[in-house]
Amino acid sequence: MAVAISAPTLVRGNARWRPALPQSRSTIVNWAGFALVILVTLLVIAVPLLAPHDPLTPVGIPLQAPGKNGFLLGTDSVGRDILSRVLYGARSSWFAALAVVALGLLIGGLVGLIAGATGGWVDTTLMRITDGFLSLPAPVLAIAVVAALGPGFLHTLIAVSIVWWPFYARLVRGEVVRLAARPHVEAAKLAGVSRFRLAGRHLLPGALPNSLVAASLDIGTLILTLAALSFLGLGQAAPAPELGADSARNLSYFLQQWWIPVMPGLGVLVLALIANIAGDCLRNLMKTE
Repeated sequence: MAVAISAPTLVRGNARWRPALPQSRSTIVNWAGFALVILVTLLVIAVPLLAPHDPLTPVGIPLQAPGKNGFLLGTDSVGRDILSRVLYGARSSWFAALAVVALGLLIGGLVGLIAGATGGWVDTTLMRITDGFLSLPAPVLAIAVVAALGPGFLHTLIAVSIVWWPFYARLVRGEVVRLAARPHVEAAKLAGVSRFRLAGRHLLPGALPNSLVAASLDIGTLILTLAALSFLGLGQAAPAPELGADSARNLSYFLQQWWIPVMPGLGVLVLALIANIAGDCLRNLMKTE
């Protein structure tokens, strides 16, 4: 009798425990991936302490291979440390991507919130303006803006931000319209809640999670976009360390001293990969919680 009772208990206990274990592990992995963004941000803040040399000053014999004379990634054509230039370039690219995402989310989120919460002619007008920006080819528009303002780091950020905010406006507006049909929002309207309070307390919190997930997934794309613009010569002027520009300026060394153009490109790859992994982890966390 004792055996008959204890056996099902053990089975039930195992049945409860086994499905919970992978779910627990996946949650830990997702949080670890999301924490990777925080870690990378802290590392790029500490780049002046981590970089072994000044990225603008020649410190060794030109064209040294990786690992020689203490230069982990070698030196470039004028003797500057490539590792230091990659670290400073990664710092610039990471902060630029975060800045564009934050600015695009702020502008686009505000436009989408106003359009979705207000409706009527305000919604129609704001969405037609948004559609006008979306109808333009984003890379061409960004290049045109940078060409008009002149090459430079700030001008590149402005150009990319101009073409990036409409995506968030569309996303937030769709979420707000969906949430506006929920019973609790309808009840708040019937209770006489002001439109401003309705948007801030009932609509915005519901639209924020999906917007943050989209923004996190965009960081990797923005890193690639900013690197492509600097590769075309629309970034900071030489000799500023910039990943895309450093690869473009040293393409002539690719066959003999391959590390000079390749190492900055690998820096772009690593940053974009980390950003995409973190974005996927955040998306999974939003789904499971």
